[in-house]
Amino acid sequence: MSETIALVAGASRGVGLGIALGLAEAGATVIVTGRSSEGGPRTEGRRETVEGAARAVEAAGGRGHPYVCDHTSEREVDGLVAWALRRFGRIDVAISSVWSGNEGFDGETFPDGSRWGTPFWRRPAGLMARFSEGGVMPALLLARAVAPPMVAAKRGLIGFVSFDTSRGYLGDVFYDGAKHALNRLAFACAEELRPHGVAALALSPGHVATERVHEAGAADEATETPLFVGRAVAALAADPDVARHAGRVVATADLARAYGFTDVDGRVPERFEPS
Repeated sequence: MSETIALVAGASRGVGLGIALGLAEAGATVIVTGRSSEGGPRTEGRRETVEGAARAVEAAGGRGHPYVCDHTSEREVDGLVAWALRRFGRIDVAISSVWSGNEGFDGETFPDGSRWGTPFWRRPAGLMARFSEGGVMPALLLARAVAPPMVAAKRGLIGFVSFDTSRGYLGDVFYDGAKHALNRLAFACAEELRPHGVAALALSPGHVATERVHEAGAADEATETPLFVGRAVAALAADPDVARHAGRVVATADLARAYGFTDVDGRVPERFEPS
């Protein structure tokens, strides 16, 4: 994969950073994007930045390129993709790991004062728009921007980090709805891209030990690391027959067994099921 050009949206931390590092391990050039920059604003005042992510990509064996982008802005996403095409000539892999629906969520309570799983009739309906704008719209904007050059090249992989909704309710009406919408978006994009040799899919990690999970003291409950998700994406990107997954929601644990990769501790976790 040393010639692969990958774009990972929402890569300053969490699952997005893990994906960038998994691609870096395989030697890819990785454009890491997000809103948090060393020279500008940072999401919720956090320390992680796109520049730091790019340095981590370099340390992991790839070539990292930071780009500050608000993925809820069509203009900024189009500008990002135009810049990437001028710089590298193509984009082989594009992954949306953007998720701002939980900003201000402390693990139990949302900024509006409601708790996770509060019945929908006791929640502000506007939260559905926030969850959609924080995950579904960024995925659509990225796919829309990268599709033309991929269609022209008759190859490419587009992925949305989501969660499998087919095995039961995810415990919160807005979260469940947003993830279901992401999965359906991946299916619809795959149907339209299939004749052009481009694959689109949704990726379903388990309970990932992100920075937020560690800060909440819940790392012991996690089933996998962010890098495990990254290795799943790298395996998909290297598969010449990745089109067989197009339109599906693919679980990281299932991919590990199919492709033979492990988490950082050498373990392959079981497929995560919502409780």
